[in-house]
Amino acid sequence: MYQQMIFVNLAVNDLDASKKFFTELGYTLNAQFSDEHCASVVISDTIVAMLLSKQRYADFTKKEIADSTRTSEVLLCLSAESREKVDELVDRAIAAGGSASGEPQDHGFMYGRGFDDPDGHSWEVMWMDPAAVQG
Repeated sequence: MYQQMIFVNLAVNDLDASKKFFTELGYTLNAQFSDEHCASVVISDTIVAMLLSKQRYADFTKKEIADSTRTSEVLLCLSAESREKVDELVDRAIAAGGSASGEPQDHGFMYGRGFDDPDGHSWEVMWMDPAAVQG
């Protein structure tokens, strides 16, 4: 069965630093789709973050590239299998050079925390009780 994928393209200031950050989170790089201007970070079977130097990113848009340390361009949200996995990933992100973003959100059936990567892209990690979704 076909599974639709998402490729999130992000402009980065320092490709090597960004690759180091995401591999420290436990993600892998797909060398087949990486070169000196971009890195393909495999987050899951259906989610890939394409880290692009700003020069390479500019090849795909005529728009001004956002300074993600000053403006919000997008909020990326990853699911987690448990509350503990939310904390684990966000804590690893902070230890790897990211920064905490906002306050933890605990709604009982749903729990989330956020971080900004070294380029200022905002990531949220969220767990939701499967029983709450089935209702």
